[in-house]
Amino acid sequence: MDLFDIVGPIMVGPSSSHTAGAVRIGYIAGQLLGEPLKEAQIQLYGSFLATGEGHGTKKAIVAGLLGMKPDDYHIADSFDIARKRDIGISFGEVRLEEAHPNTAVLHLTGTSGKSIEIQASSVGGSRINIDKIDGISTNFSGDNPTLIVHNLDQPGHVSEVTSMLAHKGVNIATMQLYRSARGQNAVMVIECDQPIPQDGISWLEHVEGVLKVTYFSGN
Repeated sequence: MDLFDIVGPIMVGPSSSHTAGAVRIGYIAGQLLGEPLKEAQIQLYGSFLATGEGHGTKKAIVAGLLGMKPDDYHIADSFDIARKRDIGISFGEVRLEEAHPNTAVLHLTGTSGKSIEIQASSVGGSRINIDKIDGISTNFSGDNPTLIVHNLDQPGHVSEVTSMLAHKGVNIATMQLYRSARGQNAVMVIECDQPIPQDGISWLEHVEGVLKVTYFSGN
């Protein structure tokens, strides 16, 4: 059992799920976008939607998108900070099937026009899970350096990615494979024990059949 299972996370706000977890959802989503944020459309579901207002969930998600951690005392000022940075923020409701009650769907656009859609849930004790990226199911916490590779469902891509990681001296902790349908789009989610060098990520981006590479460097 981890110490945080007993004493809880260090945080600002009344709820580890609705506040600290919401900050982490925003923070990891912003890191996965990989560039300064220009616009965020945030849709809430379940308990996030019903009771999040009183727990500051909206401000917490925006704070995370701005790069704040759960113990940052500027979380309450996140709307004002986003406004001063000319970042467009909007909120709405989303209907989902079989989703965790503390779920948000974030549609993010960066300053270059790059976009990403992330569905994430706060599962308790400030822990979160990234459930989907760009509509394809995933399942990772963001606790470790994580590489997400979108590629065509063709032979050879898994070996190319794992060979690159081996060449860079990066050990794989977990690896998950998903695809929308046979021969269509696929996703690799690889959690690693070490950070991945930028030149390795850049190499992957130019591999034939690789559609998109997203990297989260971890906590």
